[in-house]
Amino acid sequence: MLVDSHCHLDFPDFAEELDAVVDRARQAGVGRMVTICTYLSRFDRILAVAERYDDVLCSLGVHPHQAAEEIDGVSVERLVALSKHPKVIGLGETGLDYFYDKSPRDVQQKCFRRHIRASLETGLPLIVHTRDADDDTMRIVREEAAGQPVNGLLHCFSSGRQLAEEALDFGFYISLSGIVTFKKSEDLRAIVKDVPLDRILVETDAPYLAPVPFRGKRNEPAYVAHTAACVAEVKGVDAAEMARISTENFFRLFPRAGTGQQAAA
Repeated sequence: MLVDSHCHLDFPDFAEELDAVVDRARQAGVGRMVTICTYLSRFDRILAVAERYDDVLCSLGVHPHQAAEEIDGVSVERLVALSKHPKVIGLGETGLDYFYDKSPRDVQQKCFRRHIRASLETGLPLIVHTRDADDDTMRIVREEAAGQPVNGLLHCFSSGRQLAEEALDFGFYISLSGIVTFKKSEDLRAIVKDVPLDRILVETDAPYLAPVPFRGKRNEPAYVAHTAACVAEVKGVDAAEMARISTENFFRLFPRAGTGQQAAA
């Protein structure tokens, strides 16, 4: 069994064949898919997808790109209240993106802090997006945690070794996307080689970042098998072992994913 820990099944890219996309994932051995929230104002759409399939879960949060647009509707209280739905297993994706700067940095930071506070209150893990914001990302997590444990992961990791080490030291997990399969990702693979096996998750970030041999095409959850196989090669284990380990890691980080209706698949 594999888990696609991060995809966007509510996006228009999948609207015309969502049933087929989910079925292809199942045929590829993907036992869980997490469809990720990027707009809190559109959470009902994400939840509708998760409720449609027993093996699809969801998150709750605001992407840093949308922070300026959504900030007035994001409060710790609202995040906590909406997160009570059993299909919600994590908070995010949230974080900082200084590469595109689609929202002012101070607004991104304010939004990120609210997600961290909601995580502390609910115990749900953070799903963190960070790009060109390594120092601020972990600084803000540490400041808000104030010595308390915060569970979370760095999704679609493609940053440097220092951030990976800081996140791992803090107790975070590292989630790897199709980027790890790209020919020019030697530096990333060198970092992955040193990430403990019990801290690795795999994802697609579909419809983006399709792994080799599908690079340049629309990504979908079935393709997470190719990312997992690449990670297995880097770590020196076989693909079945990587699937087992990354799935165990997923359920350890997201314990709500293994309860109730979701546990039946």
